Amino acid sequence: MTGINDQKRELSLEHRILIQVRQVLAKVVRDITPPPGAPYPLPQSTIDEIRNCFALISARERELAATRKDPDMPVIGGRAATTRIVDLAPAKPGTDTDE
Repeated sequence: MTGINDQKRELSLEHRILIQVRQVLAKVVRDITPPPGAPYPLPQSTIDEIRNCFALISARERELAATRKDPDMPVIGGRAATTRIVDLAPAKPGTDTDE
């Protein structure tokens, strides 16, 4: 069984950089988030750029994960993992949400 240090060594430099940038960016967001009801200290354009950064980091991490020989998520019991992506936005009235 590989330990956390072994797993970190297996990651590419690019992936380690992405992880670190994501963690630092998330910490900055947590640190500047105001209490409920207080105005946000950043302009909306900066907030949008931070969201775009998170989206780009996530997209690149998915690309890197797809090229790895061993998947990040373990397969339990020899079965392929099954997932279902759900939309968290409220459904429009009169639309069928069941697939």
